[in-house]
Amino acid sequence: MDLSNENVIHIKKDGVEYLQFKKLLEYKDKINHVYTLGIDWNFRTTTPDKKELPKDQYEKNIKSYKKLCKELNMNYENLVKPNQDHTDEVKLVKNKIEINKPDFDIEEYDRTDGLFTNKKDIILGTTNADCILLLFYDPVKNIIANTHSGWRGTLQRISVKTVKKMIKEFNCKPEDIICCICPSIRKCHFEVDEDVKDMFEKEFKELNLNEIIKENISNKKWNIDTVLINKTILKEAGLEEENIIDSKICSVCNSNKIHSYRVEKQGYGLNVALIEKI
Repeated sequence: MDLSNENVIHIKKDGVEYLQFKKLLEYKDKINHVYTLGIDWNFRTTTPDKKELPKDQYEKNIKSYKKLCKELNMNYENLVKPNQDHTDEVKLVKNKIEINKPDFDIEEYDRTDGLFTNKKDIILGTTNADCILLLFYDPVKNIIANTHSGWRGTLQRISVKTVKKMIKEFNCKPEDIICCICPSIRKCHFEVDEDVKDMFEKEFKELNLNEIIKENISNKKWNIDTVLINKTILKEAGLEEENIIDSKICSVCNSNKIHSYRVEKQGYGLNVALIEKI
């Protein structure tokens, strides 16, 4: 199955499958990026309550990252991966010295779900298994960011907070910023109970909720379009509509190519998004 569309290219090369955004490829002389495809990768991550992976899984994890970086001509030693925990914390990565640890167990990036930098040769990495990953690039200021926004992160508007950090730290203009939305669970499968639905209604009461939330009367559940929420609040934050690029790919609908927590349950795998300045 080829997942290419008007916004993304599905690449298969030397046993490695991945997506790249056509918009970001316009700047391939300045940045490099990737979103992994295929469920044969062995990506796993540490968590705040369990710092270390089992040795065998740790070795598989590192091998997968090295293989991916090699394919994209990235230097694995320059990779930083935050310890994602569904927060609204976005941090600036200042130099390679502080991130040069292969196990990603870096205290500074605990409970962190977004990274941004102005430095070359630093790879910003995030992972997902249904959550939204957002790749940001300001081609004028030459600033990159990589943010993980699950439904809790979306409620906390972490995508907009990433933009605000880029503006505050580097004087970026929102109309210059490109945001690419990686594959994630979509409204067709993001079904929630009333308590979660109520949180979204309260937080986003200024939006067109009839377009965002749909009640499934048969089972008293609600389907929520978190991708549309992020598109809308980013546009309100000043991003141009044409600079908000959606992969238009649902992780659940394409679980044969993309890891999905809702499909795989316990033991679920992870997809990886990387971006770096070159």
